Amino acid sequence: MKRRATIFLVLFVLLVFSSSTQAHVPYIEFVDYSESRPFKIRDSVENSKAIYCWFKTGEDVDVFTFDVTEPVRVVIDVSVQKCEANEDLLPWFALVGPGLPEPEEEIPFELSEGNGALVWKNVEPGEPRTEFWEPIGKKCYYWLGPQSWFDQEISVPGTYYVYYWNPDGFSGDYVASIGFLEGVNTPLDNLISLLISPLIKLNLENHTRCPKADRDQCAQ
Repeated sequence: MKRRATIFLVLFVLLVFSSSTQAHVPYIEFVDYSESRPFKIRDSVENSKAIYCWFKTGEDVDVFTFDVTEPVRVVIDVSVQKCEANEDLLPWFALVGPGLPEPEEEIPFELSEGNGALVWKNVEPGEPRTEFWEPIGKKCYYWLGPQSWFDQEISVPGTYYVYYWNPDGFSGDYVASIGFLEGVNTPLDNLISLLISPLIKLNLENHTRCPKADRDQCAQ
């Protein structure tokens, strides 16, 4: 009994404290985040999350949603693991919701009445991309998406959506980054991190082929 109680105590401590230093709470898209089944952000959209997603086909569009009841800072970005298989993957994203303007860019989804969209385009194919080292997976550099991420205050109440897609029609894996606040993890967040982080370190979130040799080249 004492041994079992000790094990439970250790697990509890890990659960509460293990993710306190992580920059984000990781998720993996096990089921397609479609318009009919979007990823729902139930806590504050300001809390940092990294959702490891993939475009199953070149026409795939992933959808995230959250509610706004008071002014809130919304930060959105996208990144792609640096390897040969992802060289042509340049995802775009858009924030959709009430009070936003009509988009000037072509979008692969319809806007419901009263909603507008702010579209963040990626760089053009062949242009240099900003790189960064991802500290959680500790396996490779990532390419950042647009040269500047989305960072604006949203004050109009309502339901908002974030859409990710690749206008060039390539499939592949990417990371949807939503939120900016770190160190606000709940015990549930820590449990999610405990379960998901090992999968990411083992490269099990990827569907496209990023060979180990490629990751070794950038694992400094």
